[in-house]
Amino acid sequence: MTEKQKRDLGYLYDANYDKDLIAEIERCNDLCFEFNQTRPSHRSVQREILSRIFGKMGENITINAPFWCDYGYNTTVGDYFFANHNCQILDGGKVTFGDHVFIAPNCIFTTAEHALDADQRNAGLEVALPITVGNNVWFGAGVIVLGGVTIGDNVVVGAGSVVTRSIPSNVIATGVPARVIRQITAADKKRYPLFE
Repeated sequence: MTEKQKRDLGYLYDANYDKDLIAEIERCNDLCFEFNQTRPSHRSVQREILSRIFGKMGENITINAPFWCDYGYNTTVGDYFFANHNCQILDGGKVTFGDHVFIAPNCIFTTAEHALDADQRNAGLEVALPITVGNNVWFGAGVIVLGGVTIGDNVVVGAGSVVTRSIPSNVIATGVPARVIRQITAADKKRYPLFE
């Protein structure tokens, strides 16, 4: 069985020394580098590069450089996806974003979990756990989402949070580790002044 097959089946796999996986990461990193060197005003060129990075990409995608991804083909983004500067997606496992996902600066989505045993870790072994994000989700600045997490629809994750466990729909979660602090209600429509 190849290291990639082990990874995709959820087993410990050699993420650091396997030449085939290293080649895949280098290919994606080169595309990210190309994306990051593209003028911000050349959005159509950026979108074309992103279409070669992501496994599947919806309509109206905006990502502000710099952006980094490990494999790319393991990441799916829905329609109206926005990621601000310094978004990183370590997608050894599947990373799925729904529609209308907004990501503030300096956010990390990492499916990688290194072995706890020192000998296994030193041998380059890790496991890749999927991340699934629903529709209408907003991640505040500096959020870290770890593998094995599912985030429901209509969720706000507060700035600086570390998401270590799944979050249900229609809530605000914040903290380290992130915890649900309350439901999102109709009253939240009046939180900010609205010019009418």
